[in-house]
Amino acid sequence: MLIHYDMPLWRPPSEASSFILQATLGCSFNHCSFCSMYRTKSFAVRPLELVQAKIQAIAQVDPGIRRVFLADGDALAAPTDHLLMLLESLRAAFPRLERVSSYALPANLLKKSVEELTVLRENGLKLLYYGIETGSADLLKRITKGATPEAMATGLTKAKQAGLTLSATVILGVGGQIYWREHIDATAELVNRVELDYLSTLQLMLDPMIHDEFHRKFREPFQEQDDQALLAEQVRLIERLNPPTPLVFRSNHASNALALAGELPRDRERLLAQLAGALTGRTSLRPAWLRGY
Repeated sequence: MLIHYDMPLWRPPSEASSFILQATLGCSFNHCSFCSMYRTKSFAVRPLELVQAKIQAIAQVDPGIRRVFLADGDALAAPTDHLLMLLESLRAAFPRLERVSSYALPANLLKKSVEELTVLRENGLKLLYYGIETGSADLLKRITKGATPEAMATGLTKAKQAGLTLSATVILGVGGQIYWREHIDATAELVNRVELDYLSTLQLMLDPMIHDEFHRKFREPFQEQDDQALLAEQVRLIERLNPPTPLVFRSNHASNALALAGELPRDRERLLAQLAGALTGRTSLRPAWLRGY
């Protein structure tokens, strides 16, 4: 499908077949020391008329679109009334539309009320992708996430009360060799407090653009974890996850050394057995040259 995008453009792996609609540009926070996705962009909510014109242009080519992902990294920063008009335009243009999704920053869910989130869901916004990264309050400061565990728990609970589907990610390796146990234990504690639908792991991969910044902001020498240590983090996480409702668990993102898929707690022992195979060398890992974001 031909459409002009303001590059770079990012979307979750599961949105590969979706129509990507840039409702906003960049990220309104854009200070996370581990993320380089929008460093070359200034944040802006795109004019509604411009976005609606793009919707109409695509509808003339493919009116059968079923899924839409609202880019860039912070579509929920737009005012609720703006988003409602955008969702109305999508429903009118694509009669077979099943789902609209977007990223969600911690600040987005804190600023919008349960009522606002509910009306957005009722008008088509069904799924939010949310970066937890870590549940450790100390590490969240070190990586400049701009959120606390309490704030994230509050926002995620609001989104779930509004009936939204939540897909969260955590980053293996973000605690380095010193804080990895604190990272994993606090992350499991946070995930066990909130009701998520999906949880995925990524492995820390620092763009050269931000490598020095990450190490500087971490406030002390940061020693990255090797593959064996990252697998040990995965083991510790899965052992400690006891979600309040069944949770679809994935580590099939391209950054991961080992692809895993299952439901927790049901598939805990199978997933741990797969990790044991990788740790002992019986299972091959994804080659480093095939990994990426």
